[in-house]
Formats: sequence, structure tokens, C-alpha cells
Amino acid sequence: MGFNWGWLCGRGEGPSGFGAASTAEEVTAGVDASNLTVVVTGATNGIGKETARVLALRGAKVILPARTLESGMKVKESLAEQIPSSKLHVMEMDLSSLDSVRSFAKSFNSSYKHLNVLVNNAGIMACPFGLSKDGVELQFATNHVGHFLLTNLLLDKMKVTAKQTGLQGRIINVSSTAHRGSNGSCFDLDKLNDKSKYRPFQAYGHSKLANILHAKELSRRFQEEGCNLTANSLHPGVIATNLPRHILTNGVLISIFSVMKPFLKSIPQGAATNCYLALHPGVKDVSGKHFADCNEVTPTAVARDAELAKKLWEFSEELTSGEQKLKGKVAT
Repeated sequence: MGFNWGWLCGRGEGPSGFGAASTAEEVTAGVDASNLTVVVTGATNGIGKETARVLALRGAKVILPARTLESGMKVKESLAEQIPSSKLHVMEMDLSSLDSVRSFAKSFNSSYKHLNVLVNNAGIMACPFGLSKDGVELQFATNHVGHFLLTNLLLDKMKVTAKQTGLQGRIINVSSTAHRGSNGSCFDLDKLNDKSKYRPFQAYGHSKLANILHAKELSRRFQEEGCNLTANSLHPGVIATNLPRHILTNGVLISIFSVMKPFLKSIPQGAATNCYLALHPGVKDVSGKHFADCNEVTPTAVARDAELAKKLWEFSEELTSGEQKLKGKVAT
């Protein structure tokens, strides 16, 4: 009997009719997105770039936030060559800087009339210890805090768009099965910033747990308010991208990755759940759920904890309030 690689990316189709082998183009076939405006973070490479490409292919106006305009323009030119009719717009934003996120949101809100879909896709994984410009552990700052602030600053635009157009707005948070490595006791700045206890992959898990809880609390608030928006999270699968570059630092790990690579998802497969949640009519009115391989799955009990989701929201508000003087607040 051969080794079971199903834990990486099972190939069977689920209730949605799609599975791990489905591609972003396949799950959006026949969808007309020409009336949608979309923001995709992390769209300069990997599954973010493929998500932007496929959404543009379906007709959406796609805004590409990039750390530098130069890197963003290279992606735009690359995608425009493939899709001459694409409506792609590049704007500068560094998710690890709250000032940069605020500047992006202000510019976006003044430049664009509508926003239908927000794909919080960008992320860094298992990097060496570091602090953001605002004094927060870098993975948590980039993967969660920046997206939390961005989402909050774009929410009014999304609510108005949904009301004016009658089209349900969608927020998608890209998480990971790595959220299973976090017990939820991490949402404290002294703990996050304790360099002596920093474990790169565990810290990544904390940020990915936060992505799920963020979507869960957003969904609760939308339901309470009665606005026509949804929020869901997803695990894209184990994909052959440059995301794990920080942990592939020795020959043994590189060899293992090389052996596993044929069994990993391709980038078009890895972007499928992003695009499914962004465009597919089958997830209309579905909110507060977690997905993998374009099907709903159950995350850990910690990731389903409504009280922890509220606690994270309050913690995130403190970190983004503009009143916190966080720089240098790090335990060594």
C-alpha cells in the first residue's frame, strides 16, 4: 500500500462539486464579474496573483495593493499581457505599517465609488523574529493586524456598495491549517513580542487563528447590524510557492520539500478557494464559515470560540487605535 498523501490535499470533490484538484478558473467558469470591484492583498505573487488574474479574467475591476508601485506595475503589465481587456489598478500599501494601510484606505475611498469583494490574502510565514513599524511581532502585524485595520477602514464603502447595488459584499480571509498550532492564549502584546519565547511557525499559527476569528466576529457583527455582507475564512492547501522560504534554510528541509513538491497543489489549484468564495453563487448568504478545497470544513474548537473572537477584536482595536505607543515594547 502506498503512502497516503491525503493529509496534504485530498483530491476528491466535495458537496460544492469542487475539490483540491479544482483550479481557480474552473470554480469561476461562467461567472460574470464585470460589475464588481475587488481588492486583493498579496497579489504580486503566488495565489494572490492568480486570484487577481482570474477575477480580472471574469471581468472584475481589480485593485492591486503593493509594497511598491514598481512591483505592482510589473504584475499589472504581466496580467494585462494575458488579459488585454483586464481592469487592473495598482496602489501602494505596506500591510506591516498601519500608517501605510490608513493612507491606502483614504486614497481608495476617495478614488473608487464601490467595493464588492475584499480578499485578505497577503501573508508571511515563519520568518525570523522582528517587529513591525508599529512595534508588533511581524507575522501577527502583517497577517492579521494590517488586514484588520484595512477591513475596518473599507467597511463603510462595502456597506454602501451593497445597499446601492443590491449585490452582497464578500470578505475573504486566507488562513491556514497551521491555526491548529495555536491555543488562543497569544492575544497579548507582551506574549507576542517576547523574543525569548518566539517560535516562528507557532507565531504563524497565532496569526492564522486570528484570521479565522476575525472573519467569525465580522460575520456576527454583520448579522447583528443586518447589513448585506458576508465574511468567511479558508485554508488554501499546501502549495508550491515561495511562502515557506524562511523555513527552507537547510539541505534536509529543501530535500524534503523537493520530494513533496509533486504532491502539493499548483498555484491555480491553491487560488481556487479564494476565487470560489469571491465569486461563486453557491456561497451567497454563507457567512462565518471556514473552507478548504472549496468546501466548508470545521476548524479547531478554539477557532470557533465566539468569546475569543470578541476578545481578539478588542485587542486588535487597541493595536490599531492610533493611541498606543507600541514601539520598543518587546521582551528580550
